[in-house]
Amino acid sequence: MSGAADKRIAARGFVVKCRTVMTPTPPSPQELSSFALYKRLLAYLRPLWFLALYSIVGFAVYGSMNVYFSRLVGVMIDSIQSGTVLVNDSRLIFPLTLVRVDDARLFFPVLLILIVLLRGIGGFLGSYGMAALAFRIIHRLRCQILERLLVLPVHYYDRNNSGHLISTVTFNVAQISAAVSDAVAVLLREGATIIFIVGGLLILNWRLTLIFVAITPFIGVVVVYASGKFRKHSKRIQTSMGDVTQILTETLKGLKVIRVFGADQQVEASFNAASDLNTRQNLKLVLTSAISAPIIQFLVAAALAFLLWLAMSPTVLSGMTPGQFVEFITLAGMLLKPVRQTSKTNSDIQKGLVAAASIFVLLDTPAEDDKGTHSAERLSGEIEFCQVGFSYGADKDAVLRSVSFTCKPGQTVAIVGRSGSGKSTLVNLLPRFYDLQSGQILLDGTPHTAYTLANLRHHIALVSQQVVLFNGSIRDNVAQGALRGCGDARIREALRHANALEFIDELPAGLDTIVGDDGLLLSGGQRQRLAIGRALLKDAPILILDEATSALDTASERYIQKALDYLMQGRTTLVIAHRLSTIEKADLIVVMDKGQIVEQGTHQSLLARGGAYAQLHSMQFAEISED
Repeated sequence: MSGAADKRIAARGFVVKCRTVMTPTPPSPQELSSFALYKRLLAYLRPLWFLALYSIVGFAVYGSMNVYFSRLVGVMIDSIQSGTVLVNDSRLIFPLTLVRVDDARLFFPVLLILIVLLRGIGGFLGSYGMAALAFRIIHRLRCQILERLLVLPVHYYDRNNSGHLISTVTFNVAQISAAVSDAVAVLLREGATIIFIVGGLLILNWRLTLIFVAITPFIGVVVVYASGKFRKHSKRIQTSMGDVTQILTETLKGLKVIRVFGADQQVEASFNAASDLNTRQNLKLVLTSAISAPIIQFLVAAALAFLLWLAMSPTVLSGMTPGQFVEFITLAGMLLKPVRQTSKTNSDIQKGLVAAASIFVLLDTPAEDDKGTHSAERLSGEIEFCQVGFSYGADKDAVLRSVSFTCKPGQTVAIVGRSGSGKSTLVNLLPRFYDLQSGQILLDGTPHTAYTLANLRHHIALVSQQVVLFNGSIRDNVAQGALRGCGDARIREALRHANALEFIDELPAGLDTIVGDDGLLLSGGQRQRLAIGRALLKDAPILILDEATSALDTASERYIQKALDYLMQGRTTLVIAHRLSTIEKADLIVVMDKGQIVEQGTHQSLLARGGAYAQLHSMQFAEISED
């Protein structure tokens, strides 16, 4: 870095002394226990506590009515035996116990209808409340995932393929939905039923009921063992599902290449292998569930069988009325269904927890470093690269080495060189798609890291070889982000200077024409002109042209070049060019090789020097002559 640059940086107060503070690294979500993961997942319930309350109350009513039904059966049997309707029996704490004795014929039928009605209302409130709760949590998770994806650094996407990211948003979120809605609904509904049943059994005969409680540790051992298996297989299922999504995404994008090169069988083999692995992992998970559930049911049934054997002893029978005995037997038999249902939910819960861990890993990934505080209303466009160095990883070779040059406001600087020389990497450092490892980039004399990311990128427009268009109208693709409020007059003016109005006005829908997925309904030249119009509408003081015409034919290139010439007026422009004929008028040409600047100057001076640029120029001239 030059001494003058050091002085400017120090004068602006951007030299900061850092002190390293050692802080303990928190555990990764994948290292957390099931309880810790579920605790974090249930934290999403706090803003929706009222829905959770509705569900709990509803399932409590549902479970209590199941127990109340068995009590009704017991009272009815005792009433038949005594010849009197026992409306004041303590087992029936219900408003209908206040009916007169001469209404005995209506007592049990009406009470039965009300029990079924309340059970249905409770089940509806619980199920609907839990479903509403789950869908709102899923909606919030999806929005948080997208928010995180929008702020993650570019190198994150370099290391993670799109198929696995899409699988996280779709498949993994669906697994959480099952764990939060279906599994929790069953746990609350059947759990409430178990609590009320056990409570009823304790009231009837607490000594016998404790026998059932004695098998709880054995059930716990089975559940813990099965949970470990469920989590292991669920992780493998998610990984294999990501592979399936990735292959499918690549197939849809590269369909033409696959057909031309006859790669159908190769793609089918890869997809079949990934899908087969996913199938086998799912079957292993089902096998674990199919084995664990009957074991738990057998333990419960064995305890209930022993319970019934003891309940039918003369000693126990002598202390219970026939109705109480039937009620005890009925309640004991009711335990099998809720225990079976709750044991089956363990699979869904573990799958949801594994999915939650993968999502929390994504949400915990640090966003782009945006510690800058400086903001400028509009830059003049002076850019200075000072001893810039960069590599794509600590174990990777340096891509850029001590790159230094200056762009004056309004100048056009062309960056040329062979493929792999670091041209695109260099310009990607300017909007901080990557952070440099050494040196500085100064914008109007201020380090570009001192600007907030939003303000830094506000001053930069980009037109690249790969034009990115979204499946919307031409208007929406040109007026994006902060430009969405622009009127049609400004949009049309920008498109006119981009030489795009002539084909847009010929379209039946004009600016409302849908461009299709990635703009495939338009030609390459039309897409490029829309990108230029978008840059014109932004009116940024700094412009990056990354081989904006290299993918076009000669006729289209000349047409687009006119639009680019207008776009470059009054802007500091960095041009990466493959065709040297397009940058002959540049104020400065920087020639790069193996991450270093080997020479720089104007077109004429570099040709006169007879160095690397002259060699590149002569090679292209020879190719054109041969064509």
